[in-house]
Amino acid sequence: MTTVPDVSVVVAVYNTMPYLTECLNSLVAQSIGLDRLEVVAVDDGSTDASAAELDRFAERYPGTVKVIHQANSGGPAAPSNRALDVATGRFVYFVGSDDYLGEEALERMVAYADEHDSDVVIGKMVGTNGRYVHQKLYAKNDPDLDMFESSLPFTLANTKLFRRSLVEKHKLRFPEDLPVGSDQPFTIEACVRARKISVLSDYTFYYAVKRGDASNITYRADHLSRLRCTDAIMKHAASLVEPGPHRDALFKRHFTWELAKLVQDDFPALDAETRRELCAGIAALADAYLTDALRDSLDVKRRVRICLARVGAVDELVRAITEEAERGAPPFRLEGGRAFALYPGFRDEAVGLPDRCYELVGEAVPGRLAQGTELVSAEWEQAGDDLWLILSVRIGVLGETDSATVRLAQGAMPKSADKPGARRLPKGYELPPRAGECTVETTSGGRATTLRGRIQVHTVKAKLGVRVYVDVAGSTYEIPVKVDGRPLPLARRWGAVPYRVSVNRNPKGRLVMTTAPLWETDSGLRERLRRKLSRLKRKISR
Repeated sequence: MTTVPDVSVVVAVYNTMPYLTECLNSLVAQSIGLDRLEVVAVDDGSTDASAAELDRFAERYPGTVKVIHQANSGGPAAPSNRALDVATGRFVYFVGSDDYLGEEALERMVAYADEHDSDVVIGKMVGTNGRYVHQKLYAKNDPDLDMFESSLPFTLANTKLFRRSLVEKHKLRFPEDLPVGSDQPFTIEACVRARKISVLSDYTFYYAVKRGDASNITYRADHLSRLRCTDAIMKHAASLVEPGPHRDALFKRHFTWELAKLVQDDFPALDAETRRELCAGIAALADAYLTDALRDSLDVKRRVRICLARVGAVDELVRAITEEAERGAPPFRLEGGRAFALYPGFRDEAVGLPDRCYELVGEAVPGRLAQGTELVSAEWEQAGDDLWLILSVRIGVLGETDSATVRLAQGAMPKSADKPGARRLPKGYELPPRAGECTVETTSGGRATTLRGRIQVHTVKAKLGVRVYVDVAGSTYEIPVKVDGRPLPLARRWGAVPYRVSVNRNPKGRLVMTTAPLWETDSGLRERLRRKLSRLKRKISR
């Protein structure tokens, strides 16, 4: 082994068998080679077979795998600090003891750091077994990443390659009093002080594993512990980054993730005192760090919840969460070219929040609009050779809804619309031609608007999607009409030259209308029957 290894891998271990074995195997099999590698594993008082497994690897790979045993400290910070005290590599890399690396991970990252004189190198990380890992950072390789102009603030785990001279120069260590998130202060400070940060996206470097029993420490901390840790992390970050756009870019992560997660679906089930303490803690952080620009950059769902917590409107916050869980996203009120999400507390003087907290601010909301759009009824109306499809469609918008219309569109929705269920159209997009009349009325209860369309059916061969188009906060949205299994009108024959028309639910649950000449439809049926009979005869003959 060389006197100074290229990289020291730090592994903090506590009861991670059998995942630990795969982790260690992925380290000793690294293409960088054992002579350029140092593994420093610290057993933090494990009570399973982890300690014995570490000793087995140390015995098998002497000079490469170093093992330290210590009493349990309650988290990964203390064992990571102990490993840093003895690490000797030019670079240091941290890996969770239940995770594992791609075979070429360390060799590629060290080479990239040397080529570009990087202090920090981030290799592409993916989740396994349902573990979520933010992916936006890994769009492309970047030798010189701007921390505040990228999605790096959403990727603050310490699972990165750090130049050890940077770590020692600034005496970077992990705070040992944080049960969760102790890697964030270390990572934030390292990235703030780094001369150059690089990202590698052309290889899968790191596989983050969610254990089968979800016992990772991240999933075990209670709400108040997570609040306390987030408070400490943000205060440390504030000491490093001056107020302004850079701090806002960093803290958007904490308001979007750490703080918003404290007021999710499980919040109403907490006891009253815990709910009050959480709101008070969120309020203190919002008062200190939630600038108007940062507030406006949040999506409306998180923004409303943070703002309700900030003013101590606990009852309204509980209602906002429970109503959305039970009934879906609230409707939008369209007013003067603006759109407001009608969550509890909107224009309630007792709550006292400005309209801006409820407003869509440059945010695309195709998923929310799709969620509130559904077919109410469909039927045929015929007069001689003329035929109309009479539709009632409910959409989750109120107020100035004159732009809302139902039309028939040729072609499938783009795949980008599949997950949200709708799409925001680009500026200048030309809508399909009007196919008939469309009237608008607000339903009782004030949560939806009903569009009633009378669409003439023409004797042409076509397959058309039934779509709603509506302008919301300066953008036009195209929303396929969902069918929830309610009965649809039977296929109809009409016209001097007979045509057949039907409305059906397609495999994605969307309403489509199909028209075709009757003779072509019957011919197609005969052809399908002929092929089926032919296959049946072949089976019988065998």
